[in-house]
Amino acid sequence: QVQLVESGGGLVQTGGSLRLSCAASGRIFRTLHMGWFRQAPGKERELVAAISSGGSTYYADSVKGRFTISGDNAKNTVYLQANSLKPEDTAVYYCAAKTNLYSKKYDYWGQGTQVTVSS
Repeated sequence: QVQLVESGGGLVQTGGSLRLSCAASGRIFRTLHMGWFRQAPGKERELVAAISSGGSTYYADSVKGRFTISGDNAKNTVYLQANSLKPEDTAVYYCAAKTNLYSKKYDYWGQGTQVTVSS
């Protein structure tokens, strides 16, 4: 079992930055593949960024060049640095983890943290 706790959301103006954190416990962190998802009101949840246990990363086209995902094995934490934020980035952001890199399904989820970007 894996427990994930997100933090770092908040209200920011257009063009601002936030760093989201996700602390993991319950399983050796370096064996997990991590992802950040977001869900805006009335929209489907989407994968924003992901990082494998080996450090390979993926970004949705909508955030490429603006968001950076990284992991710290010593702190059992994954981060999402979000820069140049836009109103369309407003959503609840969720951290997720999976043990099978090739599975599309994430097994564990955090409770979510709200990010609001004002225009």
